[in-house]
Amino acid sequence: MRVSINTIKEMKAKKEKIVMLTAYDYSTAKLVDEAGVPLILVGDSLGMVILGYDSTIPVTMDDMIHHTKAVVRGIKQAIVVGDMPFMTYHSEPEALKNAARFMQEGGSQAIKLEGGVTVANVVKRIVDCGIPVMGHIGLTPQSVYQLGGHRVQGKTPAAALKLLKDAQALEQAGAFAVVLELVPSPLSKLISEKISIPTIGIGAGPDCDGQVQVIADLLGLFSDFVPKHAKQYAKLAGSIKSAVGDYITEVKSGKFPAAENSSTMDESLLAELVNA
Repeated sequence: MRVSINTIKEMKAKKEKIVMLTAYDYSTAKLVDEAGVPLILVGDSLGMVILGYDSTIPVTMDDMIHHTKAVVRGIKQAIVVGDMPFMTYHSEPEALKNAARFMQEGGSQAIKLEGGVTVANVVKRIVDCGIPVMGHIGLTPQSVYQLGGHRVQGKTPAAALKLLKDAQALEQAGAFAVVLELVPSPLSKLISEKISIPTIGIGAGPDCDGQVQVIADLLGLFSDFVPKHAKQYAKLAGSIKSAVGDYITEVKSGKFPAAENSSTMDESLLAELVNA
């Protein structure tokens, strides 16, 4: 049976940690779902991880819908959350249109958007239309240029109070959960205690109600950079390069394909063709 947003809310009430991961394609989503992850985010981080951009800014709605559809095909249990890309939700009509696209075309069960007080009215309108919304505050990658880079947020009294108000505004607007990115651990703990909806941390310490990571970081697909907030549970970059290297060697040497990788046919038929 598919996980519901009520299940996620109940996990906070039961003090059961919530696990969330990104996925961007059918095969990865299928594996993550089968492993038992209840929340799968089709993040606009696909801009860097899949499409090779320097940031999330160039990612379009069409990009997001394309990858969300692929992820949904691989899911049987998890909630799929579609990430609203840059400048697709800052006016109410456009926000409703794009949130609806995620549900109707993409097949997701929820959407995520960045911002707190400034987007609370839009969040409420989307929720009122029956679409579950996850918030995202702290370091908001779509605003990284305005924030001055990938820096921890909320380190001054004013900035910390703003983040608390943002979280409370999202709760009041009807969001079912909120991501806290690059927020000091003590502040994340306070926010998690102050609001009734789950907090999902990324670089926000152990006291959030759950954690989210980018699947490529977790699997070690990029060996040249590991974010401070990430942990590599595998180092697949090396394994993949090694496997491809073995393939190259065997093809060049004639070892692959072997007999077991090939098919045979009636030699008499072949003889007829030779003489044709």
